Amino acid sequence: MSSGAVGTLAEGRTFIEAARRGQVVAAAIEAIAGLGYPAASLARIAKCAGTSKGVVTYHFDNREDLVRAVYSEVLARAEEFMRGPIAAETSAAGMLRAYITSNLGFMREFRTHVIAILEIYWNARDSAGEPLYDVAALDALIAPLEALLRAGQEADEFGEFDPRAMAFAIRGAIDAVPPRLARDPDFDIDVYAATLTATFELSVTTRRHRTATGRSAR
Repeated sequence: MSSGAVGTLAEGRTFIEAARRGQVVAAAIEAIAGLGYPAASLARIAKCAGTSKGVVTYHFDNREDLVRAVYSEVLARAEEFMRGPIAAETSAAGMLRAYITSNLGFMREFRTHVIAILEIYWNARDSAGEPLYDVAALDALIAPLEALLRAGQEADEFGEFDPRAMAFAIRGAIDAVPPRLARDPDFDIDVYAATLTATFELSVTTRRHRTATGRSAR
């Protein structure tokens, strides 16, 4: 057998393993969202994937390892979903609008993924009983939004406000949606997105207008 054939075989095995791993992660998302995190055992996830628990544990050391893969998969998919709309904008105001609408658009299109992440955030614990993901994990989402708001101020597109506080306010309004989705499948995200966008566009673009005497007035 030639070295080229061996290489093709090795690549084929890698592809198959990656595909199987992806299948298990997808099944875990469905099981966690549908059953709730406490009930989504490895055995039930394996059943959802149409495979055995042994196959699951071949690819993942334990449920904590699988949950971390789920978390990474959902965040990566969300980032990919949002990247294009935000990058297409040329102004800070446009980028902020795209940030809000693409965030909420992802929640609409990938409702199951979002509910799975919510279940993990609320219930997942490591071997020491500590939350796998806490406030620090959410705070990591604040930095790029804060940077966008600060850039808008520096470009004189946005008014005077604390960028970090505003970033927390925007992120908080967006992150209020997943619990609602979990309880109300008919929740209209598009209406919410339009309202949220209009509200924060007004908030960040309010400027101080200078009077003839040099004093500031709203």
